[in-house]
Amino acid sequence: MIPVTKPFLPPIEEYHNFLQGIWSREWITNMGPLASKLEMDLKEYLCLNHVLFVTNGTIALQMTIKALEINGEIITTPFSFVATTSSIVWEGCKPVFVDIDPETLNIDPNKIIASITKDTKAILATHVYGNPCDVLAIEEIAKQYNLKVIYDGAHSFGVKINGRSIFEYGDISICSLHATKLYHSTEGGLVFTKDPNLLKKLSLIRNFGITGFDSFGELGINGKNSEFHAAMGLVNLKYIDQIIARRLEIINRYSEKLENFKAVNPKWHKDSENNGAYLPYIISSENLLLKIKKALDANEIFTRRYFYPSLSSSLPYLGSVEMTISDDLSKRMLCLPLYYDLTNEEVDWICRLILREQNN
Repeated sequence: MIPVTKPFLPPIEEYHNFLQGIWSREWITNMGPLASKLEMDLKEYLCLNHVLFVTNGTIALQMTIKALEINGEIITTPFSFVATTSSIVWEGCKPVFVDIDPETLNIDPNKIIASITKDTKAILATHVYGNPCDVLAIEEIAKQYNLKVIYDGAHSFGVKINGRSIFEYGDISICSLHATKLYHSTEGGLVFTKDPNLLKKLSLIRNFGITGFDSFGELGINGKNSEFHAAMGLVNLKYIDQIIARRLEIINRYSEKLENFKAVNPKWHKDSENNGAYLPYIISSENLLLKIKKALDANEIFTRRYFYPSLSSSLPYLGSVEMTISDDLSKRMLCLPLYYDLTNEEVDWICRLILREQNN
């Protein structure tokens, strides 16, 4: 069986070394020394001044909206994981969908202004598959209309624009460290901001708003993470460059073998490099996609229609809104298996099956 993804697991002995320390200290959660070390190591690796390690990417989004004190409308993308939209609703705000660019699959900045109203307070954009949004255009719009900018960078670990971390952009950015991500801490998330006052506020929110043994400074939540998760993050960080390099090798092999595939990859940001988070293909028709998926399923090769269906037409707690491009591309998008220990022989087999179904 070949899954669409598989978590990278480091040598168990290295993880066990951290467990011995946890046992000896008997400090299991509440931002212990390993969680603090992970934040420091991530700041160094990502060349950032501020990083918060939190429970998961969804909590990170909810904390972000709360910290920015947003109430009203938030412009967002219909082409993303459900947490992008559900976090907006969960925090009592109204998502306003703007259609996507047909080449990058990110929110189309040229369509944002038409959706801005007197109630618009923020833009929450997703770097889809880790591919950076047009951050400069979005920043210009935000300044013009006095809007906050949040980036859902769940897939964007290690991504840079012109040598700068993608997480430097926007008022706040988040990242997911879920086990399905190329870099993970089993479960986890990260919050980034350049504003030290926002960082302090987010830090309080993460820990119930507690400022002392018997005092509170903010409305907070339990957004902390455990030493066990931090330990996995610390071990995996040692291997991240190796992980990314191997995933990019696999992507290149797919590209070579699927040269005649009636599909294209999303167009990557011109000033950035792919981090190997996903391998998405926009297939020429939904019928061909379904035919290929059925054949791969029959051989226990599992793909994912990521993201399908478009959020603008599929959430029961929101009314359906037509988003022409997102509606169309979500039906034709297929992510192929991609993970560190996927072999070249397995890639070749997957490609042969795809081309056979396409040509039959």
